[in-house]
Amino acid sequence: MTTPDDLALALELADRADEVTLRHFRQPDLAVESKADLTPVTEADRATEGLLRAILAERRPADAIVGEEYGGDIGTGRRWIIDPIDGTKNYLRGVPVWATLIALADGDAIVVGVVSAPALGRRWWAARGEGSWTQGPEDAEPRRNTVSSVDDLAQASFSFSDGEDWPEGGLGRLMDATWRSRAYGDFWSHMMVAEGVVDVAAEPVLNIWDVAALVPVVEEAGGRMTAMDGSNLMTGEGGLTTNGVLHEAALRAIHG
Repeated sequence: MTTPDDLALALELADRADEVTLRHFRQPDLAVESKADLTPVTEADRATEGLLRAILAERRPADAIVGEEYGGDIGTGRRWIIDPIDGTKNYLRGVPVWATLIALADGDAIVVGVVSAPALGRRWWAARGEGSWTQGPEDAEPRRNTVSSVDDLAQASFSFSDGEDWPEGGLGRLMDATWRSRAYGDFWSHMMVAEGVVDVAAEPVLNIWDVAALVPVVEEAGGRMTAMDGSNLMTGEGGLTTNGVLHEAALRAIHG
């Protein structure tokens, strides 16, 4: 079960993560290595996850932790799911589209999600039953997220990350079926669906830490997230995010 201050703790963790990630961002001496799967990892990824794990070990000692850099068993109880920097390739090149993702799962439900993108000056967050919220440089106060009302795929704006690993022809069909397509990428595509400024977002390959924090933000805004084949997001492959009304049409476009 959740406690009233779980979201407050997640937001505090995001504040602490922002301090670390911004301190290393665009620094010429940033240390970068290649992991076993040949994806990059920076000293900022490891330092951020290490810090968040240390705080959680003190503040929530009974909770499990799963993170991209230091692993953990996904389990079934209360567990925090962390991606210290989603968009590491952007981060190491100085592109500001990256974020720390922090989620709390309890049983089969993801009950808290925070997505903090400090180089963009933006943050999104949600807790079950408490709505979905965002705040950016233009917002004096937090603003509630609400998905769009677009109900025709031909009038929809679609965002993705890249063209790799899609079902054969799926990306092209979805691009052809929608009004506009742009590769905003990673977490940002899905957060813009929650805000109602994009209608469909999809990525064919996602890990649990890539997606867990996004789920409450999208669903509390009225949207829908599934795996790319329409199955359970947490057990299927990839992720499809829509305003809800377009979901089935987007699935049909992807799979022909």
